[in-house]
Amino acid sequence: MAHQTLKTNFDQLIHRLNRFPQGAPPSDVLYEILKMLFSEREAGLVALLPIKPFTVMKAAQVWQMRESEAQKILDELAGRAILVDIVNPGEQQTYVLPPPMAGFFEFSLMRLRGDINQKVLSELFYQYMNVEEEFIKALFTEGETQLGRVFVQEAALSPDNALHVLDYERASEVIKTASHRGIGICYCRHKMEHMDRACAAPMDICMTFNNSAASLIKHGFAREVDVAEGLDLLQEAQSRSLVQFGENVRERVNFICNCCGCCCEAMIAARKFGFLHPVHTTNFIPKIDEAVCNGCGKCVPACPVEAMTLVSANNPHRPKMKKAKLDEEICLGCGVCVNSCPQYGIQMEPRPQRVLTPLNATHRTVVMAIERGMLANLIFDNEALISHRAMAAILGTILKLPPIKQAMASEQMKSRYLERLLIWGQKRFYN
Repeated sequence: MAHQTLKTNFDQLIHRLNRFPQGAPPSDVLYEILKMLFSEREAGLVALLPIKPFTVMKAAQVWQMRESEAQKILDELAGRAILVDIVNPGEQQTYVLPPPMAGFFEFSLMRLRGDINQKVLSELFYQYMNVEEEFIKALFTEGETQLGRVFVQEAALSPDNALHVLDYERASEVIKTASHRGIGICYCRHKMEHMDRACAAPMDICMTFNNSAASLIKHGFAREVDVAEGLDLLQEAQSRSLVQFGENVRERVNFICNCCGCCCEAMIAARKFGFLHPVHTTNFIPKIDEAVCNGCGKCVPACPVEAMTLVSANNPHRPKMKKAKLDEEICLGCGVCVNSCPQYGIQMEPRPQRVLTPLNATHRTVVMAIERGMLANLIFDNEALISHRAMAAILGTILKLPPIKQAMASEQMKSRYLERLLIWGQKRFYN
């Protein structure tokens, strides 16, 4: 009976995780991961939590217990970085269960800790993400709108192009404007270290911002840094040819990872599934000056996604001469190759068509849910009654979407209310 209860609780938790656009495909390995991070009772309780941020009162109602007891459980989970606790001035404290990635999977390895066996956990993560691949494929390749985007390295841009970079495209601006800045251990390289596969890139360089940083700092999973140290770490990452991969939003970015091509999940996914565009690129792309390129090949290993190769220069006088060639279809536009070229033969140029970035987390989540057929999970959150404020945010976002996305939303909901709302919104917009 105990085994059946355990299985049921973790089944329910997996079902809860998969009600969010960034889910976790069931697997025997996933069960083992969750059993290391949650107790049997915690799995059953967390499975009942709403998708959207909630208060202690709401958790107590859902769990049918006193608020004081619910508070103790929530704080324990937040203390282990399972939940993120959010405290905004003048507002009631709320909690949210983040998705597995970017979320509590990563947080579990963002500091050294003795309460769990991080080597065993790393081995399980490696099996689940790097061997089985279903999780990574689901995370990075479903739908058109993805979790993360790449930031262009500002130093790789010419003065003219630098003038056209918007603030939200600058990692430096994210650091400068964040309410909180936290630095933790890189989950990807920490995992690979336990697998004896880690590279020499720095570990203590994973960046979190705003509410996520505040919670991780509070519970010791990240250390707080000021703007100056944050910019210094960004400079170090760029000098080591690491790619800045961050949350795919324009406002209040919650994380920027400084990624190597060998260890980091986003770069590995970009190499394996590049034709599916698992990572949103920058608005720039390298251009090789063939008159300058001498075929030294230093740009090839520098590229984290193998977009650079060497091909024949077709020079009849020098038949063995090579030149660099870019595969634009899979290029991230990070700018790492620019700094690797000793001949200064690579320059970044604007892409012909700008990449669209969601405004904020609500915008991105709604679009991801529509594209993945999961919008009903956001609007009809059965584990807790949705607040008018949350409903207004979701429906307000839908009204601002292009007509094709609105049509997808209407088709999924099969709701006369939503259909009439969309018609009203379109009339108001066009009249």
